[in-house]
Amino acid sequence: MSLKDDLANFSKFALAGAIAVGVAAAPAQAITKSEINQLSYLQVKGTGLANRCPEVIGEDTISPKAGARFTEMCIEPKAWAVEEDIGKGGKTEKKFVNSKVMTRQTYTLDGIEGKIESVGGNLVLTEQEGIDYAATTVQLPGGERVPFLFTVKDLVAKGNAGSFKPGFQMGGDFNTPSYRTGLFLDPKGRGGTTGYDMAQGLPGLQSGEEGDDDLFKENNKTFDVTQGRIEMEVNKVNAEESEIGGVFVATQLGDTDMGSKVPKKILSKGIFYARIE
Repeated sequence: MSLKDDLANFSKFALAGAIAVGVAAAPAQAITKSEINQLSYLQVKGTGLANRCPEVIGEDTISPKAGARFTEMCIEPKAWAVEEDIGKGGKTEKKFVNSKVMTRQTYTLDGIEGKIESVGGNLVLTEQEGIDYAATTVQLPGGERVPFLFTVKDLVAKGNAGSFKPGFQMGGDFNTPSYRTGLFLDPKGRGGTTGYDMAQGLPGLQSGEEGDDDLFKENNKTFDVTQGRIEMEVNKVNAEESEIGGVFVATQLGDTDMGSKVPKKILSKGIFYARIE
């Protein structure tokens, strides 16, 4: 099975589980978009509200017209898990282990917008711009930290109906850029587009002779773009305010340290919000 199929199948399974355990449930202090808009900068500063997605009230139906767009999309993860090899006695199996976010409250995506099209009677959402990535780090129970770029860049989400209503589902693939850019320098001053070509003090190992293979990935930095998958389900629709809200489950690969290590698979669950215009 390909990575794409694996991500797609797992995301659908995890989305059903997220709904079953109540990820969609509104928090005790749920706040709507109109309530957030009434707050000043000083009222929001330091409260964590800037990292939260608004809640939607209502169970209406919205049927987008030709040329419609989704705007102000917000995607807020609330739980994370990392795939690990678990087992004893030489027998192992891959399982997702719950992890703890170490990043401060800057991991929510916001201001995302794009076009809405109708293909074969079903809605298709294509992401075009916005704050669509956030550098995030989670920590496993053993203390290992896993950095990744939480994102939905270039997402094309295909729906299962021609209108937004409770129960509407959509999902698709997105691109995950490298966690670090070419300007990043490792502790030995090596980078993708700048810095040294090799570790200082080891020039003799760069001749292609024996021993060079061990340092090849460390010395030759790459900007890896991998593929992720997200599944979303709408559970609240407010036709008067043109708002939709729901839950999501996303799977993607973590940091490769610019090509020098094998990335871990990361699962994120949470809520989303968007306006339909």
